[in-house]
Amino acid sequence: MKTLYLLRHAKSSWDNPALDDHDRPLAPRGEKAAQKIGRHLKEHKAHIDLVLCSTAIRAVDTGRRVLSAMGATTVPVEHERGLYLCGQHVLLERLRDAPDSAGSLMLVAHNPDLHELAQQLVGSGDDHHREALAEKFPTGACAVLLFETMHWRDLDLGAGRLADFVLPRKLA
Repeated sequence: MKTLYLLRHAKSSWDNPALDDHDRPLAPRGEKAAQKIGRHLKEHKAHIDLVLCSTAIRAVDTGRRVLSAMGATTVPVEHERGLYLCGQHVLLERLRDAPDSAGSLMLVAHNPDLHELAQQLVGSGDDHHREALAEKFPTGACAVLLFETMHWRDLDLGAGRLADFVLPRKLA
């Protein structure tokens, strides 16, 4: 079995409109949201073997804050420019290339790619979570998908079971 955590970067700051999109930092609200998601994952005993993360500053900061709140600061993180606004097909192929030694992966990326990928991968799971995911994938949200496979290369569309869909605004 493989577990996939799809994490959209948290809310970014628009304080400097001249800043390149790739270089936008997290807004204070985004910083808090990332910590909430990390605490939630820790409380639910989430275990992550490897993180694949866009190099956008807001994605890097989100991943770092989530892992820190989980107490998972030794998890290997691969920062990849190719995960920045690349399309859901590129994200899927990158997941399929992940090492099988990682039983669980976290992908930190962007919309619309992440939302489209999540919708393509989910085939079952809690109806409430599926409806919320179909509606939108807000900043800072984390979808947890389970796959009955031993190899990442065998990730099939519609084969994922949506175990959780965590929204920062719903957390205390």
